Amino acid sequence: MDYLLLALAIVLMILGIAGCLLPVLPGPPLTFLGLVALHFTSFADISKNLFIILGIVAVVVTVIDYIVPIWGTRQFGGSKYGMRGATVGLIIGLFLGPPGIILGPFIGAVVGELIFKDDIKYAIKAGFGSLLGFLTGVGLKLAAALLMTFYFIRALIV
Repeated sequence: MDYLLLALAIVLMILGIAGCLLPVLPGPPLTFLGLVALHFTSFADISKNLFIILGIVAVVVTVIDYIVPIWGTRQFGGSKYGMRGATVGLIIGLFLGPPGIILGPFIGAVVGELIFKDDIKYAIKAGFGSLLGFLTGVGLKLAAALLMTFYFIRALIV
């Protein structure tokens, strides 16, 4: 049973890290669930305080991830069209590797804003805001997931 839980924990950790880049997977919560699965094995022991702290981190980062892109888009004058365009651009960009992951949301946001309002300067400004918000959210999720991954590996080694 320990090996099954360990395998599940590893899969959840990998999915959690992937979820930091893929908008359809909740990255930090999946990574935290990987820690929970590891806790129930005999391979590692994770303290209760660390569990509580990392659980709070996962919840807070997940909530902030929904707020930051909206804030970034609004700060630069963008609309829902820009945010939706950024999401579509990210999905398409995933197939184009790292440059696509970075440029996809920006191009998608610009196209979305051009659909909303036919003004290229406005679209680029709003697209930049959407991209900035998106990248901030990804950075926060990735930092949280990597922190949990660090404790996951540390618990296995020690």
